[in-house]
Amino acid sequence: MRRARYQQGSLQREKRKGSGETVWIFRWYEVQFDGTKKYRKIVIGTVSQYRTEAEAQKAADSLRLEVNEQTPRQLLQAIDFETLIEHYRQHELPDILHGTRPLGSEASEDELRKSYSTQVTYQGYLSKWILPRWRSYRLADVKAIQVEQWLKSLPLSKGSKAKIRNIMSALYSHGQRWEWVSANPIRHVRQSAKRSRIPTILSPEQIGQFLDELVDLPRTAVLLGATTGLRVGEILGLKWEDVDFETLELRVTRDVVKQRIERCKTEASRKPVPIGIGVAEVLFAWRSRCAYNQPQEWVFASPAKQGKQPYWPSSIYRVYLKPVLRDVLKITDPVGWHTLRHSLGTLMKANGEDVKTIQETLRHANFNVTMDVYTQAVKEVKRTAHNRVVKQIMGGGKRDEQG
Repeated sequence: MRRARYQQGSLQREKRKGSGETVWIFRWYEVQFDGTKKYRKIVIGTVSQYRTEAEAQKAADSLRLEVNEQTPRQLLQAIDFETLIEHYRQHELPDILHGTRPLGSEASEDELRKSYSTQVTYQGYLSKWILPRWRSYRLADVKAIQVEQWLKSLPLSKGSKAKIRNIMSALYSHGQRWEWVSANPIRHVRQSAKRSRIPTILSPEQIGQFLDELVDLPRTAVLLGATTGLRVGEILGLKWEDVDFETLELRVTRDVVKQRIERCKTEASRKPVPIGIGVAEVLFAWRSRCAYNQPQEWVFASPAKQGKQPYWPSSIYRVYLKPVLRDVLKITDPVGWHTLRHSLGTLMKANGEDVKTIQETLRHANFNVTMDVYTQAVKEVKRTAHNRVVKQIMGGGKRDEQG
């Protein structure tokens, strides 16, 4: 019986003829069914990505694990955290690692593939926090209590710490799928995700004043956010063909994040969204004035991109919304696009809408998210509720008179 051998492969620099860019090439061989060897090669990355051979070798370590997949596990070298992260990047963050999602590109048909925004988020946490701290640790040497104490020391919000914990857990789950580790120690790490501050809520009067100070594109976008609860990426992802003026509905099918087109997250997110007559009139008026008003064109198309892409949300906020919030409404609390979504949920609750209606309006797949994150009790409503209980207990003041 032929003994399994661990192969290191070879790493070389090579200049591409077409682009003229220098890349790192990893070469190895595969044993065929007849016992012959077939040589393979793959591009690890560019010299600008991995400036030294040592960096490129580290990136190649994740490929060596796959090359030696049939090798008995006891013959493999102990896998360190950096190797696992690199392998995870290759398989789970390919758009970031290989730059395969240019501006304006659409999402892959692979439903298991992470969205571009998720890949960007994961890459940021991996590079800035996880890799610098744990890169040299062997997977078996990382202990839950160590990770828990490290998270406590980070100058981050509870939500960010919980995100780091979840990403580390995903790394170990990845290692388990590839049978490099048998246990996931991060499952035992305790880390609260409770938010450190209550989201800002705008009153109906503040939203009305906000809209009065805006015109055309920013006014239409804010009105949609305040009345439908659409996420900003969904607002900017609308095309005129998605607006049905007869049935007064919006068909929400895409989400634009960092100018990459993604599918909506869940089935709940893809349900039609009703709009009121007043909102439809504002939309219709905007369509009659804007330069890009054909069915296939963006509702909020960017003139700077000749209508081929929608506006960046940060541009609308910085140029139009922030000055009004700061100078006219005098709001000092943090306010962003998502504030409109939180405000809608809270105002609907204050109006006595049933929770199921609020959940479906915000298009949450999870009922708990609606109740725990997106709705708050308004002061006036709380005071009214309090007074009702006081009257029930004290009999509308009669008890005091009798006493």
